[in-house]
Amino acid sequence: MTVAIGSDHAGYDLKGKIRDFLDKLNIQYKDYGTNSTEPIDYPDIAVMVGRAVSHSKDGKGILICGTGIGMSIVANKIPGIRAALCTSEELAKMSRRHNNANILTLGGQTTKEALAKKIVRTFLETPSDSGNRHKRRIKKIHDLTRLSKNILFTNSSC
Repeated sequence: MTVAIGSDHAGYDLKGKIRDFLDKLNIQYKDYGTNSTEPIDYPDIAVMVGRAVSHSKDGKGILICGTGIGMSIVANKIPGIRAALCTSEELAKMSRRHNNANILTLGGQTTKEALAKKIVRTFLETPSDSGNRHKRRIKKIHDLTRLSKNILFTNSSC
């Protein structure tokens, strides 16, 4: 497994610590930037990581911005992505088990290093439940991506 990882300037420091942690775990990764604390627009990084994950079979990614919220919003706009902002090990576990989340988002300014490492390990090591009810629900999520264009432009009652 090769993990796609990226951050904006606010997540840069935590991303470096997570990269070191992945090295310790012997987990390969590809870093999509940024490479400094100079201000950068987080959507640019989220799109690169999201596309990399969506184009790989069973790919996983990690995105880090100040709070993790912006990265999560952008990544979830990409077809095939199920990004989850996780602030605990339990959320990381459940995002994988029930939602088969393929991108973890973290807050570089809101998540302490030790906790972030635990969340990353849990996210990467937890398998998705393969039960029919979870597959059915995930399919419905992906159907929305395909249908959202029609729903937005044909429903005049909004």
